Amino acid sequence: MGVDALAAEALGAVWHALADPWTSGIMRRAFLETALVGASAGALGCWVVQFQLSYGAESLAHALLPGLVLAALVGAPLAAGGLVGVVVAALATALAARTPAIGRDTAVAVVVTALVGLGALLALSPDTPPGVRSLLFGDVLAASDADLALAAGLGAVVLAALRLLHGRLLAVGFDRSAARRLGASPALVDAVLLVLLAAAIVVGIQGLGNLLVVATVIGPAAAARLLARRMPAMLGLAAALAVACGFAGLYLSWYASTAAGASIALALVAAYALCELWSRAARRRPVPERS
Repeated sequence: MGVDALAAEALGAVWHALADPWTSGIMRRAFLETALVGASAGALGCWVVQFQLSYGAESLAHALLPGLVLAALVGAPLAAGGLVGVVVAALATALAARTPAIGRDTAVAVVVTALVGLGALLALSPDTPPGVRSLLFGDVLAASDADLALAAGLGAVVLAALRLLHGRLLAVGFDRSAARRLGASPALVDAVLLVLLAAAIVVGIQGLGNLLVVATVIGPAAAARLLARRMPAMLGLAAALAVACGFAGLYLSWYASTAAGASIALALVAAYALCELWSRAARRRPVPERS
């Protein structure tokens, strides 16, 4: 066999390895779901990181769990369960924070731990239908037409809201004390951002689950912040990283027979680590002297 034939055979093998996962309709739908959620969540995550709400985002995702499980059990929309979960978590946190012996951060930790424990007990109970357990770990491979439509609608709403609020988000994110003079209300901007975050989490949970969904919001944004200096570039890079990591995670899931949601989360962590290494290497490069 000649060199050209060997090269053609090798290229054919590589092509089949790259293309095989996408011959499955399930994988194509999973990637579309991941891309739709990831693009909007990645861009939204940039503002979550800028506003230093990463811990709040994780707490919010976990606090939603009991409401989501109860909604699934009674056949109500997940969005309704998520809304109830947010209200209950907010009230419980406010009550716990009034205890003089503990601070607000401790109150949040206590409430979130209690709620995620309650949600896990409900989801993992022997009497609970198996489908409810996917709220913990997700099942992106089971994306339905309704899931895709909801993800597309969410993406459009989130991106449109971020575009309309861009100036106010910049004002509040970079100088809260001067934001009012620029016509931006920090309280209102915070509230809108939290509403968008809650909506993104509720939709993303169906693919990645309650335990991993925050990785799609925080991971790409944290990685993009290491490389981008301006917010528009950071927004675009975060969205692109989220989509790329979804693609890579599904490849890993296909060939390693691992859970799709966990594989995507692992790809997001790997992307952050690579961006961190690149950023450190860039800082160590000597700056060329001007002649």
